[in-house]
Amino acid sequence: MVRLAAQAPPLAAEGNGFLSPSGQEIVFVLVGLVILAAAVLCVTSKQLVHAALWLVVALGGLAVQYLLLTAEFVAWVQVLIYLGSVVVLLLFGLMLTKAPIGPSPDADSGNRPVALAAALASAAILVTLVVDAFRGQWIELDAEAPHGESGPVGESLFRHWVLPFEALSVLLLAALVGAIVVSRKRDGGD
Repeated sequence: MVRLAAQAPPLAAEGNGFLSPSGQEIVFVLVGLVILAAAVLCVTSKQLVHAALWLVVALGGLAVQYLLLTAEFVAWVQVLIYLGSVVVLLLFGLMLTKAPIGPSPDADSGNRPVALAAALASAAILVTLVVDAFRGQWIELDAEAPHGESGPVGESLFRHWVLPFEALSVLLLAALVGAIVVSRKRDGGD
């Protein structure tokens, strides 16, 4: 009996299990809850500028999630592209088109139940697909593990994706100019 007890490994020596989360996992869940709250506030806000600022919080939280997953390159791309470009372009477009700063009655179309049903169905499908794809796999986040290199990503981006990237920038610029033209008040009968 003593020999069997000596051979059995203690439960704590098995590492972090499902019931004993690490500090990194706790922070990951807390940041996820902040992202979820910011996303809900973003889509339910009746003030466009506030919605854009809640979008900043949600996208910044995603960058923190990438850092927690030791994907530093993706985190910086998230910050530079989404927080640094897309949200600034969105706010710039809001300011140039003279969108209402306060509560906007036009921001609510009355289709909230349909939108909620579509969002819940989409979330259920996504969660089902992700759970089915990664069932039984455990990803160990070790600080000593080798990190992925960003060289192949940069090489692919600047070799094969330069033309679509530049076309997208021209398209966004044209959309911004179009928004300015549409929002201008016309003088006379035109």
